[in-house]
Amino acid sequence: MKLTRIDLNSWIVEMAGQTLLIDPWLVDPLVFGAGWLIELRHVTPPAFTPETLPPVDLLLISQAQPDHCHRPTLERLPRTLPAVVSPAAARVLRELQFSSVHALANFEQFRLGNLRVTAVPGAEVQFEQENGYLLCDEGTGETLYYEPHQSTPEIQRQVAGLGSVNVLMMPVVGLQLPLLGEVVMGPQSALAMARTIQPDTIVPTTLGEVQAGGIAGQWLKPVGSVEEFSDKLATSGLASRFLRPAPGQTLELVFSRH
Repeated sequence: MKLTRIDLNSWIVEMAGQTLLIDPWLVDPLVFGAGWLIELRHVTPPAFTPETLPPVDLLLISQAQPDHCHRPTLERLPRTLPAVVSPAAARVLRELQFSSVHALANFEQFRLGNLRVTAVPGAEVQFEQENGYLLCDEGTGETLYYEPHQSTPEIQRQVAGLGSVNVLMMPVVGLQLPLLGEVVMGPQSALAMARTIQPDTIVPTTLGEVQAGGIAGQWLKPVGSVEEFSDKLATSGLASRFLRPAPGQTLELVFSRH
């Protein structure tokens, strides 16, 4: 299994003989509310543009929000690229005329060769349930659980009941908004999730060096830090290792067969 961090929620995952592009934001800007609400820009250009990506077999999108389902990036990707997406994100891709869009509801599955993708209930955004994903290499038994926002303890127990998880990709630095509270889980919530899932390896996502503008950009408040989570994990008694790749860095992970 190989994981290449791009930035924020964007990753390239290689497993089961397939290359997946997850929640890509590869071109600036990233805009909420037509630019007047929140506008984000990369501090350092991403390691990849849509045109310099390696060959991709599957596009995986967890949410319809622009930090996961970024229209300017998607407009520069091949419309023939198969996509597994949340039902809300499916509307965006179909509007952009992607020809192979597979919308997965809670615990529905999609297969591509030895890769099995299971949609896991994720955060509720604008009254719609978005997705996390449990990826499984059916040949080796290797698994990866991707959750980019937050999930409830009950959902975490359901995922744990599906079998062991090798890699847990989740936020460890939270995001707080006025009136809404913690919309992305911080160190304490992340540690609770790690205790339930008991992964071999934890890799933080939803991290990025960005410049925030717009009238609501000043309201974005981080919750905790990577160092805080790392310290909590080190004293938790959990055996999970914590790996934080730099933008553009690839982790090559090998696990024993289940």
